[in-house]
Amino acid sequence: MARWAPERRDTLAAIVATLQGNYPRGRVMVAVDGLTAAGKSTFADDLATSWRAAVSDPAGARETSVLRASVDDFLKPRAARYARGRDSAEGRYHDSYDYSLLRRVLIEPFRMGGSAGFQLRGFDREADRPFQSEWTTAGPDAILIIDGSFLNRPELRGVWNAVIWLEADAAVRDARIAERDGIAPDSPSAGRYRGAGDLYEETKPRDAATFIVDNTDPDHPRLRFEDSC
Repeated sequence: MARWAPERRDTLAAIVATLQGNYPRGRVMVAVDGLTAAGKSTFADDLATSWRAAVSDPAGARETSVLRASVDDFLKPRAARYARGRDSAEGRYHDSYDYSLLRRVLIEPFRMGGSAGFQLRGFDREADRPFQSEWTTAGPDAILIIDGSFLNRPELRGVWNAVIWLEADAAVRDARIAERDGIAPDSPSAGRYRGAGDLYEETKPRDAATFIVDNTDPDHPRLRFEDSC
């Protein structure tokens, strides 16, 4: 007999309900992590939509803001990203993101609460320069959902209140990269992504995830309760 395939909205709602129960008040940071083309940004967008619906009319409760960010908006300049070569897996893993900037303008001020301003974007990839400062504020109850690669790497581990690790079969991820970026599975560029993912997996990010979701079929993502923390 075929196993029940949960609808996407049901999996998202289950995650939201669990996190709301664990963090009913205050500032909460949730990372959506996984290997390249696991579906992180779309899943994070949909998670934010589901969370907003859950708090849209909380009778008698304080207003809760649900905010979105992506680590892809906290890149290092192009010269630094490709200093080891355009197809370097080590460069992809070690040199892609400016974690100091991420902490300074987003993580730390968001965590402080109060009237402290924070920035949801730090670096413009297309222009290869920092974004002009766009300061955002939020009330005492606010949810920040950030997606991207390597968010549970050792230097960021413990920063997030929760981490959602997305999985997808390698063939599915290769097909998504080919469709999205025009990168053939046997190309050096694809090898760069795979090699960086291998380096990341050596740090065992999956073991530290709060939720593990099989996103091979994005219409029916499946929570892996037996593996989740």
